[in-house]
Amino acid sequence: MIKVNGRDREWEENLTVELLLKKCKYTFPLIMVKVNGEYISNKNYKDTVIMDGDDVQIIHSIAGG
Repeated sequence: MIKVNGRDREWEENLTVELLLKKCKYTFPLIMVKVNGEYISNKNYKDTVIMDGDDVQIIHSIAGG
């Protein structure tokens, strides 16, 4: 089991940040991801494996005026 934005979600083997974003249907272009409080650069999404028990935060960056 992992947490995504505070909600429990089933964990699966070989789950990467990139795959999780696709499964959760996050398509917004300006997204920041943290795994266990550590910022993950978007260039590392496909190589960062999410482990069972990890806490993932997915944050939309929004600008306004």
